[in-house]
Amino acid sequence: MVDFRLSNFFAGAILLLALLDGGAARAELKIDITRGNVEPMPIAITRLVGEGGMEQLGRDIARVVSANLERSGLFLPINPKAFIQKPESMKKRPRFGEWRQINAEALVNGTIQVDPDGRVKVTFRLWDVFAERQLTGFIYRTEQASWRRVAHKISDDIYKRITGEDGYFDTRIVYVAESGPANKRKKQLAIMDQDGANHRFLTNGADLVLTPRFSPTAQEITYLSYFHDQPRVYILNIDTGQQEVVGDFPNMTFAPRFSPDGNTIIMSLATAGNSDIYTMDLRTREIRRLTKHSAIDTSPSFSPDAERIVFNSDRGGSQQLYLMDADGGNVNRISFGAGRYATPVWSPRGDLIAFTKIHNRQFYIGVMDVDGGRERLLAGGFFVEAPTWSPNGRVLSYFRQIPGADGNDDKTELYSIDLTGYNERLLVTPLDGSDPAWSPLIP
Repeated sequence: MVDFRLSNFFAGAILLLALLDGGAARAELKIDITRGNVEPMPIAITRLVGEGGMEQLGRDIARVVSANLERSGLFLPINPKAFIQKPESMKKRPRFGEWRQINAEALVNGTIQVDPDGRVKVTFRLWDVFAERQLTGFIYRTEQASWRRVAHKISDDIYKRITGEDGYFDTRIVYVAESGPANKRKKQLAIMDQDGANHRFLTNGADLVLTPRFSPTAQEITYLSYFHDQPRVYILNIDTGQQEVVGDFPNMTFAPRFSPDGNTIIMSLATAGNSDIYTMDLRTREIRRLTKHSAIDTSPSFSPDAERIVFNSDRGGSQQLYLMDADGGNVNRISFGAGRYATPVWSPRGDLIAFTKIHNRQFYIGVMDVDGGRERLLAGGFFVEAPTWSPNGRVLSYFRQIPGADGNDDKTELYSIDLTGYNERLLVTPLDGSDPAWSPLIP
């Protein structure tokens, strides 16, 4: 575990300055992310003033913060070449008039230095340029090698202060990295920061792997792998590499997901040619059957409070989404639009369900209210599938298959899109990528 210490004494002092720092009366600087297409907020992010050889690291942190906020689609970082005031002259207070001249609405500055114990101390402040007051500020202390996590945490702090919602930058994405020809595809697990940094492979590709899913702790994943051509469920500790076999499931039809408390996995298994929903208690290995229907029931996902489960089933004649209580009772259909629905995933906020939709030979990523109302399609194409939620429930990741020119050599890529549907972004990976899973915030 990376030791991230937030200095409460210094953080409190900086926040107190924000409360005491007066300025012209003005409406709160805020972005309403519940609206549709939001105009990005111009923000100036200065390099952190480095001390003791930390100049380059100060630039690097500012660069990562700027890139994070720009990718969210909510912020428009201003080119540093336009800055009038130098970061070194902002130790006490910015000259706000100079920042208004370049149309900045928000301003970020800070410092970085090495403490006597060898750790780095990073201080940052967020300012409202027009109200001429500080909005927030913190001090982070950590090992120098963990500077990127500091940048992600600063990004989360800024995002939360401006939007009122938790950030999602201090997270990771695990996915299936694909390579090789279509008839001999190599698939291995890979993991990276949400911005693509710190990429590494978790498996060597000797065995086919599918459908990785994070535990609530963000330190473990469960996934399906074919060992001697038989499906086997594993749990892998990301940091230690320790791997545990949960069980062999020769009749598995859909990969497992963790329950919100991490003590249970839920999956779909086929018995006598019929697929139903089952749970397994990871402590006792007890398996419990939840659905008993002649139809195909697959792709279950728990609600955040673990009280209900969403899944898809063809029990109504076509593939649709259903809800049931956690014990398998009170089954109700919630999708009634044209087409077929698959891969439902409950939002961490509990308010929406994401899904894949197939209609008129096109695939779509969409969301709907928990009762099935207000369905919205966010992305579409030849083949898009497997939505996964950011931990704040405001952004989705998924994969897109792009057909090759000759009908072969299809390419698969990871994308993200926010709930407005206006900010679709490619997530760059070394190899083709499919079936992403977004982690909770890293502890």
